[in-house]
Amino acid sequence: MNLMTPLLLAQLKQWIAEDTVWKFYKTKEWRIIRGKARKRDNNECQKHKRRGGQAAMDMVHHKQHVKDHPELALLLSNTESLCNACHNEEHPEKLAGYKKPKFTNEERW
Repeated sequence: MNLMTPLLLAQLKQWIAEDTVWKFYKTKEWRIIRGKARKRDNNECQKHKRRGGQAAMDMVHHKQHVKDHPELALLLSNTESLCNACHNEEHPEKLAGYKKPKFTNEERW
């Protein structure tokens, strides 16, 4: 199932250029595909399932990233349900710049 129209594809490419891809995730078309993926995957993390475990899904992940392949963004077969931990494994670049703040105490005894 692919709900991508030429007009939406052009809009998505513009959002990618402007670095506002989050707008895509607010569209009606994405919400439809996301719902179908959740139902198909029984609201379970597919990466945990492949490993023999079980975890509830938190988000729907694009196997081929939207920024690299916008034409596949609304293709149901390009999605899988993942938990937050597994999704972070798939996108280490999003966590690369994040450092947990160290505890600092101005008072010294």
